[in-house]
Amino acid sequence: MSTTEATVQWPGRRNEFEHAGPAASYVLVAARLLVGYWFLSSGWGKFAFVAGEPFDAAGYLQNAQSPIAGRFEVVAGTPWLLEVTNVMIPLGEFLIGLGLILGALVRLAAFFGRVLMTLFYLGNADWAHGYVNGDLLGLLLFVIVGVFAAGRILGVDASLERTAFVQRRPRLRYLLG
Repeated sequence: MSTTEATVQWPGRRNEFEHAGPAASYVLVAARLLVGYWFLSSGWGKFAFVAGEPFDAAGYLQNAQSPIAGRFEVVAGTPWLLEVTNVMIPLGEFLIGLGLILGALVRLAAFFGRVLMTLFYLGNADWAHGYVNGDLLGLLLFVIVGVFAAGRILGVDASLERTAFVQRRPRLRYLLG
């Protein structure tokens, strides 16, 4: 197995290390696909035509025992905010998952995945066994997929970044990858 060298600059310190080159790329693609499937299937299962009834976050929001329970209660008690939430959770999960599976707009999808996972982590707040739980690990996976621009490996973003449109607008690369 070939290795690749990398450098990390910490405050006041520079570290060089080797990582597993191509193997790291395969692991990153696998992580992107698994997280994408996780969110795509979660969102899909919440659509009314699949679940048999409309998604309703009111019970979850009203009963959250968390540091942000007050904010959740405001959303649950404000009809238009609750309706937006009831549409955006399934749609957002589905689109985030689709973007990750296709490798399209991966950094944008990972950003919104981090937002949702942060809300889920704080909303569930079942820390009886410590602060590390599935929601926190999901949040970490979204960070990894976004930071390492996983869409550039076997994803649509690799092709999009080579287009003249993106070449003329390099800031778009912050959404891609």
